[in-house]
Amino acid sequence: MLVTGYVLVGLVAAGIIYIGLNYVFAPAKIAEGFGLRTLPQNGDAFYNIKGVRDIGTSLVPIALMLYGDPHALALVILAEAFIPFGDMLIILRHKGKKAVAFGVHGATAVVMVLASVLLLVG
Repeated sequence: MLVTGYVLVGLVAAGIIYIGLNYVFAPAKIAEGFGLRTLPQNGDAFYNIKGVRDIGTSLVPIALMLYGDPHALALVILAEAFIPFGDMLIILRHKGKKAVAFGVHGATAVVMVLASVLLLVG
């Protein structure tokens, strides 16, 4: 179970780093897939900031994976699961795309919680 938890955390972290890099280098293209129906015009600076935050947030669990403390990693991933869960709620509140809200953001939060459980019981 411990290995599965680490693999899930690694996949989520790598995925969010990829998304963050896209927000830095191709912001308009990636922003369309976030799930909101309307996007700020000329928002590249804002999207770049989001990208840097995504990358930085993903480096924390990677550092904990390298450190080798599964319980600390589990707690961090559990706390960070609030981010995609919050994104899902924001998209739903603003009448965005439900499929993206649940299928991307909600699913990411669920995978993160599952990884936390696996790390805690592993």
